[in-house]
Parts: sequence; C-alpha cells; structure tokens
Amino acid sequence: MRTRTSKSNQASGKAALEKADVPQGRPAARETINILLLEDDTRDADLVRHALRIGEIPFRLTCVDTKTAFVQHLARSPPDLILSDFALPSFDGYSALQIAREKCPNAPFIFVTGTLGEEVAIKTLKKGATDYVLKHRLSRLVPAVNRALIESRQRAGRRRAEERLRQSHEQLRTLSIHLQHVREEERIRIAREVHDELGQALTGLKLQLIWLTSRLPGNLKSLREKAHAMTGQIDQTIESVRRIATELRPGVLDNAGLLAALEWQANQFESQTGIRCAVKADLKETVWDQDLNTAFFRIFQEALTNIVRHAEATQVEVRLTEISGQLVLQVRDNGRGVSEAEVQNTKSIGLIGMRERAILLGGEVRVRGEPGKGTTVTVRIPRPSNPSNASQRHENPSDRRPRLGAPRP
Repeated sequence: MRTRTSKSNQASGKAALEKADVPQGRPAARETINILLLEDDTRDADLVRHALRIGEIPFRLTCVDTKTAFVQHLARSPPDLILSDFALPSFDGYSALQIAREKCPNAPFIFVTGTLGEEVAIKTLKKGATDYVLKHRLSRLVPAVNRALIESRQRAGRRRAEERLRQSHEQLRTLSIHLQHVREEERIRIAREVHDELGQALTGLKLQLIWLTSRLPGNLKSLREKAHAMTGQIDQTIESVRRIATELRPGVLDNAGLLAALEWQANQFESQTGIRCAVKADLKETVWDQDLNTAFFRIFQEALTNIVRHAEATQVEVRLTEISGQLVLQVRDNGRGVSEAEVQNTKSIGLIGMRERAILLGGEVRVRGEPGKGTTVTVRIPRPSNPSNASQRHENPSDRRPRLGAPRP
C-alpha cells in the first residue's frame, strides 16, 4: 500500500527543509541534471522538487505515476538520476528497480519513500538501489543525490578508462597478429632464398670444380687433393645452407602437414639432446591452415626449448588429438615440474609468446607442473572448418626455380 502523508506533516516537513542545514559535498560539475521521479502523490512530488531547489541542484524533473509511463520515458529519454517511491498502485519498488537496471543500468536509483524497514532497505541495496531517503527526512535527499552523482561520474570515468584500455589491448593484439604474420612470411622468403639461391650457386660451383679437377694433369697430385678438399667444403656449406633454411621454416610443415613437422622436430630434438621424444596422434588429416600449423609448431618448438633449459627431463611424450571441435596438443615431460610462480612470472617471455600465439587464433595454452613428476603443456585451438589440403595449393609455374641444392626436409 502507498504511504500517505497528512497535510500537517507535509507542511511541517517543508518548514523543516527550509530551516535544515543542508550538507554540501556536491559534484564539481554544475550542469543540469535530468531526473525522473516515479511518484503518484503530487504533494510528495512537490516536496521533492522543493528539497532539490533549496539544495541548489540544477535539475529538470519529470514525474510519472504508472509503469507504462515509466518504461516509455526510460526508453525515450534516459535520465541522469531516478527517484522512486517504494509503494505504488500498479507495481512495487522492486519491479521499478529491476526495470531501471535493465533499461538504464548506469543511472543512480534512489528510493524516496514514506516507510522502509531495515530489512527491506538492505534488500533494495543488494538488488542495485543506490540509496534510500525517507519522506519525513528529506533533508537527506540533496546529500544522497550529490553522492550518487559523484559516484556515477566516477564509475563512468572508470568505464571510459576500461574501454580505452580494452581498445588499446585490441590494437596491440592486432599489431601482434600483423607482426607474427610478417615475421613468418619473412622467414619463408629468406628460407626460400637461402635454400634456392645459395644452394643453386654452390651446386653450380661444385660442378665447375669437378669439371676443372677432371682436366688436371695426373702428375699434379697436390692440386687434385686441394680440389677434392674444396669439393668437400662446398658440400659442408650446402649442408649448412640446408640447416639454416630448415631452422627458418621447415619445408615439411608446408608440404607434409603439422603431424609430419612435429615428428621431424621431435627426431631432431632427440638426436641433439638425447632426450627421448615420442609423438602420437589420433588425427588422419593434419594439413591445416598455414597460420594454425605455424602456431602449433612454434609453440611445440618453444616447449621443447623450455624442456632443454629448465626441465631436467629424460623423456617427452607428445600427443595431438581433437576434442569437442578443438585441436589439442599436449607436451608432457618427466622433469622436475614447473612451479606456479614460474608460470605466472611476467619475465617468462617464452610462455607469454606461446599463450599469445594461441590467443591470436582463439585458443589457449595451459602449463601445469607437479614437483618431481614433470610439466604438461596443453594447447587448445578451435579446429578450422575447412582444412587447407596440400593438394589444393597451386604454385605459379613462373615462380618455380630449379632446386639444385640438397632437398629441404
């Protein structure tokens, strides 16, 4: 039921307002405040107006007394502040508060009501009300309004700062995507140039040296031995060119797919470190989009690098599978086990790079360690809807060059 105030009480309340020492603490900005008042008693509405005037708050007040008018006004002209009675003929204060939170979630909401028990008052605050003021103590209205507006502006400032921060993160992420793409493209280009151009030049030089050696007189043994030594040096240089090109961008990744590249890298890792590395897969098709293959392969390389540097492991198990539409790569070692502090360390550039590569494709990287039992790195990236089949890739015949050097792995 509505709470009605007698004329004598209203008159005494108005006189008390005029004599009250209204606290200051007003918001710094003095622009006009658009206030929506939900009140069905015109005399109580006049008392609210009077309280705001003597508090020297510049305002424009619109008074509505039905749910329909309340909803329409919120949709048509969102207010800076909402004042509402708690007991109304058509609906209660809880309903008004819920509608306001849905339509204007950022507008402060203050109940101005005749009576409000402590339990009810606490419940309204938990549901999102900013404050409440009793009608027989309207001297509290101006301080409550000023405080609500100040807090509202502070929240708006935080939201703007958070939005700017979010936009900044998005810009940095976009830049990161671009830099990752440019770096991989540059690696592919340099690897191709090193392998093809240098390989072709060295192979041609070797053929010429062989031709020259075959025409040396038989009695010039020292020159023949020197020529054979030069041929061996050329072979070693060709092998170095092949190794450099492979480290920049393994050809097997683009030609044979992700699984073949993982197996090749695991074999390289095992031969170089002596740490046993086994790769298992439950997938038949692993020739995916270039970005996806690159992300998994680079994360795998970084995981192996961390194992060599920190894990003190003797064996590594690698598993590639698909779970719920996601491609999952799991790298598990039997080393000392990474600590949570190491995982969260902002100086762990390798882990940050792994996470960033996965995030760029909508995935994630989780690192979990158990003391004395090893570390598990799990990479999850959504599976592309249309995998890129190697047989569907076309190369411009004019771009093909003779590969006279050692074949790329």
